[in-house]
Amino acid sequence: MRWSQEAEAALSGVPSFVRGMAKKAVEDEARKRGIEEITPALVQDVKDKYFTSLFGSKAGKAKEAKSAGHARKEDGCTECGEDQPVAEAAERKGRKIAIIRCEITSETCPGIACMMAWNKRRIHFEGYGPEDELIAMLTCGGCSGRRVARMVEKLKKYGLDTVHLSSCMMLEGDYPECPHLDAIKQSIAAKGVAIVEGTHH
Repeated sequence: MRWSQEAEAALSGVPSFVRGMAKKAVEDEARKRGIEEITPALVQDVKDKYFTSLFGSKAGKAKEAKSAGHARKEDGCTECGEDQPVAEAAERKGRKIAIIRCEITSETCPGIACMMAWNKRRIHFEGYGPEDELIAMLTCGGCSGRRVARMVEKLKKYGLDTVHLSSCMMLEGDYPECPHLDAIKQSIAAKGVAIVEGTHH
């Protein structure tokens, strides 16, 4: 898959611990659209579609620029409600991370691959340092992800700022497709917590 220099530059702005996943998402989207060379516009489209919880959408950045003078409070802008902690999570040191897994898959998978990827800081955990901490690994509670919002809220008391959705929830074909993925992501984002899609592949 060909990448223009401008597209590669756009991808370089993605945090290192999700860059591999972002590149794959862009290339998958290009194949779906029949695009032979990846452009900055396509990179931005994929950012807006899948990664807004980490660094915001293009529209969100425009809103941020417009409201640069807004009064700030601890959890966002007092005027527009912009969620500042989510945008900052990718750059924060000493991050607190949780992995959320599929309840059905957990009946046959002990989560070893997720833990190995974390321990070795591989795949979707690249870029994390020794000061970053995995504080929880839990399942969604079964369809329809009924306990995700409740558990995320509890974990925020212990500093949770980033949730990794396990690869078993993200990959089509290798695992049962999650029919509630969008709702689960929305429930996490609503708590002001950054989302990273994937763990070990």
